[in-house]
Amino acid sequence: MSRVLRTFREMLGLLSRGDFSRHLDEKLNEAIAAVEACPADKCKAEITVKVTLDYELGRIDVKGEVKTKLPETAKFMKTPFWAIDGQLSVEHPSQIDMFQVRSAGRADAEDDERDTA
Repeated sequence: MSRVLRTFREMLGLLSRGDFSRHLDEKLNEAIAAVEACPADKCKAEITVKVTLDYELGRIDVKGEVKTKLPETAKFMKTPFWAIDGQLSVEHPSQIDMFQVRSAGRADAEDDERDTA
């Protein structure tokens, strides 16, 4: 007596002699681990399963494929920089001028104090 598959689940379990189903289990575990490790309050993972049926002369070849899209494991915020003389700086150009003027003013005041003392 021949075995007739009546459900998609039965057919899926037999693809590649069960290897495809085991591979899906691994991908599911990876997705769950990635979602649990997600640094954000909310994230998502996707598992896409594609089953292709090729028919030729009464025979149907079934092939399974799986693709996963996992959330990023680390999120980094933007850091602002300004270009000054072809280099990066964390200080806004107008602040650099302000601090240089203030520093120069203090140096002049200190020199004056030394001269009078």
